Amino acid sequence: MTSGIHPHYRTVVFHDTRANSYIRVGSTMAADREIERDGTTCAYITIDVSSASHPFYTGKQKTWTSEGSVARFSQRFGRFFTQEKDNA
Repeated sequence: MTSGIHPHYRTVVFHDTRANSYIRVGSTMAADREIERDGTTCAYITIDVSSASHPFYTGKQKTWTSEGSVARFSQRFGRFFTQEKDNA
């Protein structure tokens, strides 16, 4: 087996800056900074979005109902379809 071709696997702390939460996992990502968490020094990487702050996982995602979409479409473009039926 060739030595020196595999990345260094270590414990990394990912900091979600939106939710101000820390996630500690194993990773091979390179990091310039270190942080001490729970008595151990780990590599530190900041991220913008994680499961703690993403709207899909937090339940704050806006959902569109199909009834509302159809009603909006009919309100905006329904007059074009009724004219075609009257002319036929």
